[in-house]
Amino acid sequence: MFVRKIGIDLGTTNSLVFIPGRGVVLNEPTVVAVSTTERRVLAVGQSAKEMIGRTPETIVAHRPMRDGVIADYRVVEAMLRHFLGQTLGSFRILRPDVMVSVPAGITSTERRAVLEAARRAGAREAYVVKEPILAAIGAGLPIHASSGSMIVNVGGGTSEVAIMSLGGIVSWASVRVAGNRIDEAIAEMIKRTHNVAIGERTAENIKIAIGSAMPTDENIAMEVRGRDLAGGLPKIVKVYANDVTEAIADPLRDIIRAVKQVLRDTPPELAADVIENGMVLSGGTALLRNLDRLLEQSTGVPTRVAEEPLLCVARGTGAALESLEFFKRSLALRR
Repeated sequence: MFVRKIGIDLGTTNSLVFIPGRGVVLNEPTVVAVSTTERRVLAVGQSAKEMIGRTPETIVAHRPMRDGVIADYRVVEAMLRHFLGQTLGSFRILRPDVMVSVPAGITSTERRAVLEAARRAGAREAYVVKEPILAAIGAGLPIHASSGSMIVNVGGGTSEVAIMSLGGIVSWASVRVAGNRIDEAIAEMIKRTHNVAIGERTAENIKIAIGSAMPTDENIAMEVRGRDLAGGLPKIVKVYANDVTEAIADPLRDIIRAVKQVLRDTPPELAADVIENGMVLSGGTALLRNLDRLLEQSTGVPTRVAEEPLLCVARGTGAALESLEFFKRSLALRR
């Protein structure tokens, strides 16, 4: 079967590839390992992520997306080419149309960089759509209705908040605070309290295992391995869940501030709709325990987590691609 349309959720932490009719066919970390001596890509995705913090000086494993936008154009192009190659195989007759998600606050220069990278990687036509719209579509929100729908998409690099009605965004905010900033806060807390340095993968594992947006009665703990900053030797320390909750309070406050700003900027009629319908959380960081409860408590707006929140943006690209002509008109797709 020939693949004519491909949707890509190009995230700071993870990238997903969606094909209409087949669903998500690829879910890989947005990490690329590059040889500094030969200037070529050695690994992409999971195999590259496993190299983070373990490479010799001639190999750099890094994330080419920073805060939701391209930080290294050539590496992103190579990564997109890899994703398309994995999806289409080596035997290609037709170049596919490719839709890529971008943050709501993307600049025109950054948008052109994404489009150019997609075309150079093998797309026939490239389109970009703002992440909140795709996340809302993927979460099943009726964005074309006259009532207001609210989405809070919390990914790895950015948190996108938007209220939509009649197919467009009425009010929105984008803050470059999300899962990665939470990981950094956890690493900083362990450094400050235990004088132990840990890597980003360890910080992410702590967040997944015991992280919570609100204190819990079960103050569970886990053992963490790192490097003692005083002696330089490996060391094991015990980290408690409520200490993690306290450590990540600042980045979560930034996200809550963005949500409140959007609610303040919303026309009264749509605000009434949001109070009735509630807000929906999407994105990988929406899986952080009790984040929905924290947002509901902070804003007074009923909050729920979308089904499979990590896949919402990717599913949204699929729905938009299946009705591409309609979305070209209603969303004024950039290409």
